[in-house]
Amino acid sequence: MKETTGQGTGRGAITVMSRWIAQLEEGDIPAHVRSVAQDCLIDTVGVIAAGSAARVAAHARALAGMGSMGSHLGMCNIIGTALQADARQAAFANGVAAHALDFDDNCYAGFVHGSAVIVPAALAAAQHADASGRELVVALVAGAECEYALGLASANVLYDQGWWTTGVLGPVGACAAAARLLRLDERQTAAALGLALSGAAGIKACFGTDAKAFLAGRAAEAGVTAAFMAQLGASGPTDAVEHRNGFARLFNGGHWDAQAVEMLGMRWALHNPGVDIKRIPLCLSSHAAVDAVMALAHMHAIDAGEIATITCDVPPIVIANLIHDDPATPQQAQFSMPFAVAVSLLHGTVGLEHLSAATLADPRLRELMAKVGMTSGAYWEDAGRRAAAPEGAQVSIALRDGRVVQAFRDFARGAARYPLSAEELDAKFLGCLRFAGLASSDDWLARLRSLASCGSVRGLFRA
Repeated sequence: MKETTGQGTGRGAITVMSRWIAQLEEGDIPAHVRSVAQDCLIDTVGVIAAGSAARVAAHARALAGMGSMGSHLGMCNIIGTALQADARQAAFANGVAAHALDFDDNCYAGFVHGSAVIVPAALAAAQHADASGRELVVALVAGAECEYALGLASANVLYDQGWWTTGVLGPVGACAAAARLLRLDERQTAAALGLALSGAAGIKACFGTDAKAFLAGRAAEAGVTAAFMAQLGASGPTDAVEHRNGFARLFNGGHWDAQAVEMLGMRWALHNPGVDIKRIPLCLSSHAAVDAVMALAHMHAIDAGEIATITCDVPPIVIANLIHDDPATPQQAQFSMPFAVAVSLLHGTVGLEHLSAATLADPRLRELMAKVGMTSGAYWEDAGRRAAAPEGAQVSIALRDGRVVQAFRDFARGAARYPLSAEELDAKFLGCLRFAGLASSDDWLARLRSLASCGSVRGLFRA
């Protein structure tokens, strides 16, 4: 198969990844990369806890065979509940909860929700294997770097074609983390990655429905299952990327940059492009526009009643993602620019409590939403500008008195280049646990912040 954007060494991608995973040591990982991985873990545990209250998360627990059957079905925690399950069930249930509220992080190396899939898989495998906190962090790095390397190698072609990269690439990240924690050797790890990638899938038709959270949970479970299968001796296609009927041709139109995978351990995607941690529980495509609108409202002391229209000039991908101009459900509202902007103006922010039928029924909100529109103008025709601000926004607010004020935002606050402070990250975590009605949040945060001294992760979420 022709490599259209880069030449590698001739080794297959799975061979490269499996060798790197098997040989990776904690000391090989820069301290700042381990710190990012730990922040991703903490943030994701918080959103899993909050998401556990969602209807789709309850469905996932019931499907996994838990329901009201008790709390001794395994050794892996179902976060937000007193239940435990085996590793595959826990990865699935926690993966669904992690993405149920769309409050989990993103990475532009693949336009992927990485942690919502990798963290549930890694936690489940770590608790199954009775791993230490240090081993968990190393596995999280292994999973993230392998998944994001595939994302970089694909150059977002599959995402633009309508594949949902979280469903397609997520099983590989989950599998890489699980393989590391199950201590698979290089051959077993290669088999596991081949199993994970050969069955991966996800389409963006899932947006605004329970299918999106379901696919995240399924990706986490698939990665863990592939690792267990390989541990038992199952084989997998180690040429699943390069095969004539493999990932690169079928998903990515033949585009493949082999060097992105060859750079594992030399370029750290957790550092660059980094991970964007969400400040508000909405599709990230709306965040830069929200920040621009709120900056203008603050700078010019604008009251919602003064606004005639709000125009958000955004890249085409934002319009493709935010498909609900007139949302009827909280899920649809998470993919709605008018909702994101209007709620922020009326309430000062968007919180988990605003994802409700009552908020959507507010006539003030509906009136303001009708004033918000999106367009994609000539500015975004330039590929360099789209790359520099993939979900950016040029916002214009026209006021009733004839004034027009404008602002541009390339990335939202919380993005890797504009990170939330440690205090903001902790506040988000504690807020998520309060939303879930958990009283042990302070203890959880302290334990997660001191993973380096944690001898066994099985006790991380004890009461």
